[in-house]
Formats: sequence, C-alpha cells, structure tokens
Amino acid sequence: MQSELKIAFIGGGNMAQALIGGLAGRLTAATNIHIVDVMPTTLTLLSERFGVTTAQAPTDVLAACDVIVLAVKPQQLREVVATIKPFLTSQLVLSIAAGIRAADISRWLGGHQAIVRTMPNTPALIGKGITGAYAMSGVTELQKESADALLRAVGETVWVTDEAQIDAVTAISGSGPAYVFYFIEAMQQAATELGLSAEQGRQLAQATFAGAAGLASQSDEPVSLLRERVTSKGGTTYAALTSMESSGVKAALVKALHAAADRGRELGEEFGKS
Repeated sequence: MQSELKIAFIGGGNMAQALIGGLAGRLTAATNIHIVDVMPTTLTLLSERFGVTTAQAPTDVLAACDVIVLAVKPQQLREVVATIKPFLTSQLVLSIAAGIRAADISRWLGGHQAIVRTMPNTPALIGKGITGAYAMSGVTELQKESADALLRAVGETVWVTDEAQIDAVTAISGSGPAYVFYFIEAMQQAATELGLSAEQGRQLAQATFAGAAGLASQSDEPVSLLRERVTSKGGTTYAALTSMESSGVKAALVKALHAAADRGRELGEEFGKS
C-alpha cells in the first residue's frame, strides 16, 4: 500500500536506483521521491525511468521531506552532509554509506539525532538484498517503521541495538556477496579442469549456489545437518570436505570475516576524524 512518505536521495548511484525502483509506485508515489546528484545524465535517466523529481544540488524540497537518504561514497559524505544541513529540521536521515558512524554524521549535522545507519548489499539490485540497520536514540518508532519499510523494498532487514555490530554485518552480508562469487569462480575453474565447458561450469556452479541457499532458507534445520545429509562417509562429498578441512578452508574463511570487520572499524575511525 502506498503512503504519502516524501523521500529525498542524495546520490543516484546503483544502490539508490535499486531502492528507488522498489519504492516508486509501491511504498510511495514516484512524485514523492526527489533525487539530488551532480551528474545531469544520471538525473535524466532517473527522471525518465521512474518519474521522480531531480536537482543537481540540495534545495528547499529537502525541508519538506520525511526521509533523507545519504547514498554517496563514504569519502564524499562529510562534504555532502554540509550541503543538506541548512534544510534539516526533524527529518529522518538514513545513511547507506559504508563505514561512516552515526555519531559522526550526527556531529557533522550539528547534533541531529534522528539518524539510521545501514549496511545493504548488492543483491538489493535484484530485490534480494539484506540490510543491517542501527537507529540512534533520536529516531522515533514511526521513523524506524518508515526506514524498515524503505529498506524492505529491496530485501530483508536485520536491526541491531549496538552500532558496533554494523561492522559484523558489513563483514558477513555487506561484503558477503564477494565471498560467494569467489567460491563460484573456484567451482567454475574446477569444472573446466575436469573437462566441462565454461558455460556448463557456470550453469552448474550458479544453480548449485542458488538452490542450496534456497534450501537452507526454507528449512528449519541447521545448515550443518543439511550438509551432513549430502555427505556419505567415504563418498565424493566426504572426499571434498575432508580436503577442505585439511587445507583449513573454514578457519581461513572465519579469519577473513574477522579481518573484514576489523577493517570496517578502522574505516569508521578514519572517515570520522574531526
């Protein structure tokens, strides 16, 4: 059901476009969505594709919005935040910029507390994303509901109560698609080495990942049990998993995710410096 929610996007890149595509004509009318981007070609594309309003710089339109979505690169955020500050009253500010802490955005906005920090992932581009979100204390229950509805336009949401957990979300789901693609690459390489064509390897690897993920999401059983059901002792799966364990694949993967979370914390400190 559509609402009269008025939303402004600062930045019209891929993730913003995914959100706009899920929102326009569904959560709210396209005419209630306003895009600010410095690229005229991007604005023309968005206007023609979705029927939204556009501008190359923030204007009074932002003052009438319920939600302002910060959808620019992390290194650009501080400069961009300064341009919206004059139009800010009680609006919800929702950031999808990786690594930037809500407290730093609040400080740049002169102490504004109605801020939700999020970490989406790229499957949002096909409506299959998942977004981790954290709300500052100044976010009202109604604003949190609006943020959740906005984010659910492109997938699922997971809310955390401690902002530090967003670094873990970044490591698991934000960066997660790259790990899956990496594993698919390895399966495709093995397929060609074992005599299959590149196209056969691609089809088998991708369908296997999609099917296994679908099975895991629809099952109430732990994935460890699902894995065990495919693994007969002495069989082919057992041989592959035994090889992975002897090579320390799981331990290396867990270590890698810790490294991603650590880097997320470092980026937050780096970008948030006064």
